Amino acid sequence: MSYQVLARKWRPRTFETLVGQEHVVKALSNALEQKRLHHAYLFSGTRGVGKTTLARILAKCLNCETGITSRPCGKCSACVEIDAGRFIDLIEVDAATNTKVDEMRQLLENAVYTPTRGRFKVYVIDEVHMLSTSAFNAMLKTLEEPPEHVKFILATTDPQKIPVTVLSRCLQFNLKQMPAPAIAGHLRRILGEEKIPAEDEALRLLAESAHGSMRDALSLLDQAIAFSAGNVTGQAARTMLGAIDDAFLYAILEGLARRDAKAVLSAAEDMRARSVAFDAALQDLGALLHRVALAQAAPDSIGAEASSRDRLLGLAKALAPEDVQLYYQIAIHGRQDLPFAPDEYAGFTMALLRMLAFAPGGGQEPGGAPAKRPEPAKPAAARPAGTAAASLGDWPAFANSLNLGGIAKQLAQSSELKSFDGESLELCVPPAAKHLAEKSFQDKLRAALQEHLGKPVRLTVQIGEVSGNTSRDRAAAAIGQDAFVRDLVENFDATIVESSIKPAQ
Repeated sequence: MSYQVLARKWRPRTFETLVGQEHVVKALSNALEQKRLHHAYLFSGTRGVGKTTLARILAKCLNCETGITSRPCGKCSACVEIDAGRFIDLIEVDAATNTKVDEMRQLLENAVYTPTRGRFKVYVIDEVHMLSTSAFNAMLKTLEEPPEHVKFILATTDPQKIPVTVLSRCLQFNLKQMPAPAIAGHLRRILGEEKIPAEDEALRLLAESAHGSMRDALSLLDQAIAFSAGNVTGQAARTMLGAIDDAFLYAILEGLARRDAKAVLSAAEDMRARSVAFDAALQDLGALLHRVALAQAAPDSIGAEASSRDRLLGLAKALAPEDVQLYYQIAIHGRQDLPFAPDEYAGFTMALLRMLAFAPGGGQEPGGAPAKRPEPAKPAAARPAGTAAASLGDWPAFANSLNLGGIAKQLAQSSELKSFDGESLELCVPPAAKHLAEKSFQDKLRAALQEHLGKPVRLTVQIGEVSGNTSRDRAAAAIGQDAFVRDLVENFDATIVESSIKPAQ
């Protein structure tokens, strides 16, 4: 017998063996069991997620000789012939090569005739969005008033191109891209049946490279089996796929966590020595940073990645969440900028150096030692011994110097400094401005204070009377003393609306 590729050999033949589309299977199974049958179904989704497979299983459910069921027997002549692709009442049409109106009319003219063998005549039209407008119009009449013995199953990768008049006459099901863990689990079961050894790392790489398509994953698995001579190791899969060895990427991130420029550039040099494609390296670095961010936010989400779990969790603890977000953005933008770099290696290393330079305290001293974060310059009022509050100097001026905008800036400008002991800062805002003291605005002010001072700060905002030494008070006083404003008030009975006063930077 000739060899049968895995994608065909292990094509699901029942709803129970279909992987990753439980939401669609449940809806169709319930409809079949309750005999609530629609005349037209539309399956949409990317390639290789099971659209045509679902159509064939549904055709068996409708024509199984045991009766309409969600569990076709798989043994009767109808089931066997549908599985073999030779059931006369299952008509599969590729709309990509049969787009013309005349071909559609001829197809639909035959629909009026009763089935030859089965209970229903089932038309499966693949890539239905490729039909011409005239062909869609020809189909519309049959979809509006279909014969009782006809069922349409439409499949598409681009439902937006299907006319609304057709969409509204179909039951629509959107098939999901399959998650990599589900694909890897299915590959593992198949290899178990085939009695072929494989490493978990290899299956993870193959599943991730399939990008949600089970058919692509099975094709890659076929290729990996041939490439590795029947022993699918992680190294063999990585070599076949041209994937970057994770060890390089982990070394880079661990070097970044230590602010060790020498270690980071050494890993990049090792990658160049192995002729790594740096566009793919930046892509994989972004993917690893995504996994680190997931490990920080939800450690349980990386449970399936046993081979790298400890190292991943180590990075999640060593890197600050804001650094991970920064590195991710630099990796994404670095990949976009790569075509404009002098060469790929220069573009890759500049992205890494950007990560070192832009991270908080990221400057480097000679020899790769992390540079010490410079202490924030203290205003003159902080130099003589005195109260800790004096370290902020003139609060209104200091408030205006913070990196703030919007209402958070108004909060700083409307508040009066009560105390500051170096770690805890207490402000007071007047009752008229209490709407500025919401938690979200306090959080923004706290973040700006920490950025400016270079250390954590506890912030407390109270509502109460102030002495009139806020930025807004000073601005209001200055406006009130302005000669032109005083003339307006005296001669035209004008009123100063203090809430509209915004101190200049």
